Amino acid sequence: VAEEEEEEGRIVRTKLIDLKPMSAEEAIEQMELLGHNFFVLLNAETNDINVVYKRLDGNYGLLVPARA
Repeated sequence: VAEEEEEEGRIVRTKLIDLKPMSAEEAIEQMELLGHNFFVLLNAETNDINVVYKRLDGNYGLLVPARA
């Protein structure tokens, strides 16, 4: 049982992504076209890495980095 617990939750794949500058709206379009539930983007306005995601209520969310 202990071995099974150690096997769960591992990173099993690393994927390189091309970050293209775009708006959150463009990222949502790309996400929907690809059939994914999230999409990583380089925000064209802020030059920050953001994530858009599909919410369970059918709307979208936007993750942005906090400013220190």
